[in-house]
Amino acid sequence: MKILFTGSEMAPLARTGGLGDVLEALPAALAAQGHEVSVVLPCYRGLPERKELNVQSTGVEISVSVGYKRLAAEILECTAPNGVQVFLIRQDEYFDRTGLYGVEGHDYTDNAERFIYFSRAVVELARRAMPPPDIVHVHDWQVGLVPALVKERKLPFKTVLTIHNLAYQGSFWGLDFGLTNLPGHYFAASGVEFYGNLNLLKGGIVFADAVTTVSERYAREIQTPEGGSGLDAVVREHGHKLSGILNGVDYEIWDPAKDELLPKKYTAKNLSGKQKCREELLAQLELAPKPAGPVFVMVTRLTHQKGIELLFPLVDRLLADDVRLVILGEGHAAFEKELMLASKRHPERFAFRQSMDETLAHLIYAGGDVFLMPSHFEPCGLSAMYALKYGTLPLAHATGGLYESVQDYDPTNDSGHGFLFYDYTAEAFWDGIMRVRGCFTDVERWKNLRLRAMACDFSWSSAVPKYEEIYARALRGGA
Repeated sequence: MKILFTGSEMAPLARTGGLGDVLEALPAALAAQGHEVSVVLPCYRGLPERKELNVQSTGVEISVSVGYKRLAAEILECTAPNGVQVFLIRQDEYFDRTGLYGVEGHDYTDNAERFIYFSRAVVELARRAMPPPDIVHVHDWQVGLVPALVKERKLPFKTVLTIHNLAYQGSFWGLDFGLTNLPGHYFAASGVEFYGNLNLLKGGIVFADAVTTVSERYAREIQTPEGGSGLDAVVREHGHKLSGILNGVDYEIWDPAKDELLPKKYTAKNLSGKQKCREELLAQLELAPKPAGPVFVMVTRLTHQKGIELLFPLVDRLLADDVRLVILGEGHAAFEKELMLASKRHPERFAFRQSMDETLAHLIYAGGDVFLMPSHFEPCGLSAMYALKYGTLPLAHATGGLYESVQDYDPTNDSGHGFLFYDYTAEAFWDGIMRVRGCFTDVERWKNLRLRAMACDFSWSSAVPKYEEIYARALRGGA
């Protein structure tokens, strides 16, 4: 099949989270199966200057309408480090900016216009491709308008929408509908309108030929009022075309035996490198060495979704013990401030770094003992899968993809490779921490847990056939 992917992120070109990882790995995994795959991204600031990408102009320029405006879209081309062909839509008015979606915690006020423009440019590019793609696979709200545009133009390809996080919907005031240049009847309950607003993700759900999300459990959760972020009725209405497919991990990048960002690589057969990474992590962050207890770590966006508020009432209690806590992340200013103050209260035991430093992130995965994921909801939970491969045992709230990827430790039959807590409360989280603390003192038991964790396989090889089947069904005309 000829498959055109599009979204707002693709690692390592542009990334803020798991979406970028998937747009890097899934196209490459499909290409390895013989499919003709390419990706379309916005041309963000700095991409044309990155020498390793060797960005070239295609010589193609497309005129794109956004409301009353007509703007040019210069089409650039490069090859991602994994060999996937990437097209970049260049329009500096929209994309030559400091951040992808905003700065200092605030979204750009014209995000509706930016991504409506991008969606329209993607459709124009796909329409000109010869031969045309069989499938246009769109990811999240930023390109949620694409299926509606394809339907309206009666273009000869099928669309698949993947929802990475239903909480982010691309909801804008109703007047922004004029920017889409769609006929007025699309702004209705059966279209892109939702309680008077323009809702781009809702439009994608309604008009895509198939809809997927990033775990089977999350596919069930988003059809409930508790997990549906207001769109549960829409998701249920289109449930016949919804599938849940757990994301995979690119083990060419996330494997401690191959990871060039680590001070020392290691395998399950020889864990001496993990001890070296632990020592280096504590030294680099100026924490006291050789704690009696575990090194707890988090690499996360600091949002309500990630459950960070469950940790706040526990920090002082946790650090009264001889353990270490390392958190890398950025997000809500209030959360950043709270963590910064706590790190100053416990300078030898707690380090907080307000950034998304990729090298430090890899060192944290390798140097930690326990990876904390108290998420309120978690569509997939790639971080837990990375942590398992690095032998850093997850302690996670049993929700979404975490329920599928983390097997809770059962001491009666010595099974499992991580720790789950089921009530979304600080006390349930604390009980999980105490379970971990008790297991950590048993060296042989902890080693067996770690070896089982590192043996987990979440490679894309199991997910790719499921996507192929969804594409095939869409092409046959059934969801």
